[in-house]
Amino acid sequence: MPKSIAPLSSTQVRQAKPKSSEYSLADGKGLYLRVKPHGTKLWLFNYQKPYTKNRTNISIGIFPTVTLAQARSTRENYNSMLSDNIDPKEHRITEEQKRAEAHSNTFENVYTKWMKLKEPEISETYYKKIKGRLEKYIIPKIGKTPIHKVNAVDTIAAISPVADDKKLETVKKLCGWINEIMVYAVNTGVTFANPLTGIGKAFNSPKPTHLPTLKPNELPELMSAIDTASIKLVTKCLIEWQLHTMVRPGEAAGTLWEEIDQDKALWDIPAKRMKQKRRHVIPLSPQAIKILKTLKPVSGHRKHVFPSNNSPRNHANTQTANMAIKRMGFKGRLVAHGLRGLASTTLNEEGLESELIEFALAHVDTNSVRDAYNHAEYIERRRKLMCWWSDHIEAAQPSVETE
Repeated sequence: MPKSIAPLSSTQVRQAKPKSSEYSLADGKGLYLRVKPHGTKLWLFNYQKPYTKNRTNISIGIFPTVTLAQARSTRENYNSMLSDNIDPKEHRITEEQKRAEAHSNTFENVYTKWMKLKEPEISETYYKKIKGRLEKYIIPKIGKTPIHKVNAVDTIAAISPVADDKKLETVKKLCGWINEIMVYAVNTGVTFANPLTGIGKAFNSPKPTHLPTLKPNELPELMSAIDTASIKLVTKCLIEWQLHTMVRPGEAAGTLWEEIDQDKALWDIPAKRMKQKRRHVIPLSPQAIKILKTLKPVSGHRKHVFPSNNSPRNHANTQTANMAIKRMGFKGRLVAHGLRGLASTTLNEEGLESELIEFALAHVDTNSVRDAYNHAEYIERRRKLMCWWSDHIEAAQPSVETE
């Protein structure tokens, strides 16, 4: 039978004096108090490693920081592990690594990984918008917080100044993006739960707003304003290009010559430039081709159809058309994005095929329609729609006489 060891008393532990060489006092069941020559008293647990049966020590802590009662409690925990063939030292190393990893997985680090995952799925413009908003309002506040310590109170406090500025639409988007980041963290095993699911309820919801646009019968007024406006040729053509092609402001401003096939009268916008990361092919009307021919002497030698006035190697600012429309007297009545609404309303009121209209606006996402990109018949049906719209625009121009 193993030799019985009398447990240590608190007095024995407290009064143990250093000697010329270190020595140990046994408390039983593997627990020892090792007394160093310089007076340090260290708790050790001596045990036989599972499987290999080699003996080894693991430090429990220094007395009196770790009391006798605390050392015994740890010993019981370690013996319990050994009964399940778990090595206490290996378990401690694993737990320390997990804690270190958890603290290195800050909200900012997870956000960076999420953005890399997000980038291929969204347009460059939208990517910059997400990045700009989060790095302006959120990352400086909770970016250094380990993801497992992110909480609703601190996150709401970070967003509150935005809400105080009445930027409720931005607040709504921030709450959505933050939750996407937290869901990504859960799905990748970085954290176990998302405590931010309800943070949107802490703020007022933005009132639904519609982008200002004109009524169909106001198109002649717009065309007259464009015709007489004191704006640069590139800006004038950019507005007309967006109007004829029904694309978003960013998609229009970033038009590349290499995307245009003038012989086939097609504009092939790659997925990376589209909001929904979905390739969009647009049949070009003769009026749209005319705009390109007008710009050929101006920018045909450059990469972009609509070059920036200040930096010709880059494309025009996505707000260029917007600012010009505002200066033409349409402030509060029309924005560049609203040109799409004007087209949609007009085409629908005229009873044109709704599926073709939705496709022209890059809203449709079905396999059957996606496959139709390669079908000449479908392209021609869409071409008729685009030509009807361009003819309608041309008829509204003051310089064009109609019978």
